Amino acid sequence: MNAPPTALHGSNSPAASATYRAPPTHPTLSGQDEGLLAAVAAGEVRLTASQALDAFHGLPIQTLGRFADLRARTLHGKHIRTYVIDRNINYTNVCNAMCTFCAFRRDPDDVDAYTLDPAAIHDKIAELAAVGGTQILMQGGMNPALPLEWYTDLLRGIKSKFPHIHIHAFSPPEFIEFVHFFDPPGENLAEKIRWVMVRLRDAGLDSLPGGGGEIFAPHVRRKIGLGKCDAESWLTCMAVAHSLGMFTSATMMFGHLEGIADRIGHLEMVRHWQDRSLLASSPESRQPGGHYKAFIAWPFQRENTPLGRVKDWAAEEGEFPGDLVAALDPEMPAEEVLARVPGFGRRVRMSSATDYLRTQALSRLYLDNVYSIGASWVTMGPHIGQVALAYGATDMGSVMMEENVVSSAGTTYCLDEAVICRLIREAGFIPAQRNNTYDLIRAHTGPESPDLRVTDWSEHRAQRMHQEAPRAVGVKRVAKVTIGGVSR
Repeated sequence: MNAPPTALHGSNSPAASATYRAPPTHPTLSGQDEGLLAAVAAGEVRLTASQALDAFHGLPIQTLGRFADLRARTLHGKHIRTYVIDRNINYTNVCNAMCTFCAFRRDPDDVDAYTLDPAAIHDKIAELAAVGGTQILMQGGMNPALPLEWYTDLLRGIKSKFPHIHIHAFSPPEFIEFVHFFDPPGENLAEKIRWVMVRLRDAGLDSLPGGGGEIFAPHVRRKIGLGKCDAESWLTCMAVAHSLGMFTSATMMFGHLEGIADRIGHLEMVRHWQDRSLLASSPESRQPGGHYKAFIAWPFQRENTPLGRVKDWAAEEGEFPGDLVAALDPEMPAEEVLARVPGFGRRVRMSSATDYLRTQALSRLYLDNVYSIGASWVTMGPHIGQVALAYGATDMGSVMMEENVVSSAGTTYCLDEAVICRLIREAGFIPAQRNNTYDLIRAHTGPESPDLRVTDWSEHRAQRMHQEAPRAVGVKRVAKVTIGGVSR
């Protein structure tokens, strides 16, 4: 068996430091074969999709978690688990998509529609910098009123005032809409994305977040992501970013209409396109070393969303429609899918804590070429996030100063740095602050660590996140849209 390509994934080792070779598969083995799983954990082989499905359904959750943890320790060692101090800035909630899982989007004439002006964004970044933050994660709705110059001026202004802040911004669906809004030159989608991305990069954009990944399966995506780009466009956008040397993340939102095989198909597409990026950044290619640095998955949050009003599936109804559809030809026309499985889209299968942990553990084993798996404590709560560190996750994500998208659907967990450090330490690891490329800024080993300085934990309880446009009954808000520096 081949040695694991760990040199490609170390936080201080760029992908171009060695020639990338994907591990081989052994498709004749059962996905429950512990010898196979041990080899996967060591980075010597990779799972096939059918083995992953077998492991998901057939293994006890503790066994799946044990091997995911072994894989995490192979890549990251036994001691340190990380977090980042950043701030989510959702610069506008005006959006032309109609995603059924979203409670955040607004139409331009809604009373609580907003677009932040640069001064407001600068104030948020100043608050972040004051607490030792290192990056902003900036995403918004897909707002056709904002020209390209609005974005380039915003980026230049941020970099001028906060040169040390890493700008992690604009997910693939936003870029696809940039192509539609700005009509850039190019013979194909990749060339058009590149034209826009180069201009944003030159203005200050450092990397791309993985928002809008949802589920790549076309039959599910057509149901939940009305007006949002398809999987091929999403993956093409990330490939362009990688070709420019940018690091990105990938995501998955599950626990709604999809089948379990759809989740694995999503992982397969991330892994396949990551192989392509890593091969392109090998020394022979002489290309920059951009690739996915992390994968984060979270369950659908139903509150205040159209999809959340769909009835829950009950086991006595028979096999879940999403599992039946997942077994069909992915290119099958939508009307034929509905003819074969008339219940598809009419039932949701919400994810439980055990389903979340099982899915996360499988993602760690399947994505052998992605460095970090993030725990989704924002949606699952702090203590399930902590348990996730024993199920393949090695990063607790952000000290969440602000979040407007998931919290609009009813999730409001907000933790400070001391609490995140405590959660990591009580899980048996050393907490360490990282940056966007997963290089360590500081490991908290001494008495000055944020959690070890606390004398009264009652002052560090979870708090409600800041939300930009709270929906209060009877409150009228006038939408202010800033275009080209002029408020309208």
